[in-house]
Amino acid sequence: MKRGKKYLEAEKLIDKTKSYSAKEAIETILKMPKAKFDETLELHVKLGVDSKQADQQVRGTVVLPHGKGKTLKVLVFAKGDKAKEAEEAGADFVGAEELVPKIEKENWFEYDVIVATPDMMGVIGRLGKVLGPKGLMPNPKSGTVTMDVKKAISEIKSGKVEYRLDKTNIIHLGFGKVSFGAEKLTENYNTVMEAINRAKPAAAKGQYVKSIAISTTMGPGIYVNS
Repeated sequence: MKRGKKYLEAEKLIDKTKSYSAKEAIETILKMPKAKFDETLELHVKLGVDSKQADQQVRGTVVLPHGKGKTLKVLVFAKGDKAKEAEEAGADFVGAEELVPKIEKENWFEYDVIVATPDMMGVIGRLGKVLGPKGLMPNPKSGTVTMDVKKAISEIKSGKVEYRLDKTNIIHLGFGKVSFGAEKLTENYNTVMEAINRAKPAAAKGQYVKSIAISTTMGPGIYVNS
């Protein structure tokens, strides 16, 4: 794969013989040639678990102390008082059954997260084939199926992110923008890793964290001490 000039310049800053701490890796990344936009720092954590086993799933949410650098748009499926509560809490869109054809037939995806009250899950179930592949289905484990819509909206708006294993047993997660600076990015990183470590399944055997790499959206990765 042919790499661009900036990528190759960035790669020269990485000492392949060195073992980096998270702070050192982040500081090195911040010295790399900048893209024309505020890049996201991405975390890639390979775990020593088997994602095919139900008792070895690793999934959860964590509120980043300095947010993610993007204010997420929230759609809430709710009725009555809960719909009113969602509007007052700052939801970007609120509705119920009438939103189903809009999403299904008009490909309406002007939101980043969906929150739903439990009684609305029958309605949302009809959208499973559309929302599932996009990772938008509400889930009790991620706190997006709840009666406390006010709390859910507040956490999402303040920087709550979801982490989950992919089929190759790796968690991929954006944890801030280049513009945040090393100190805030390191704090966000530490918060995420503490959450992932706490989520270790009882059934997991051997080494839990196999490898950790940090990169920007467009840049090379740096491996970090696990």
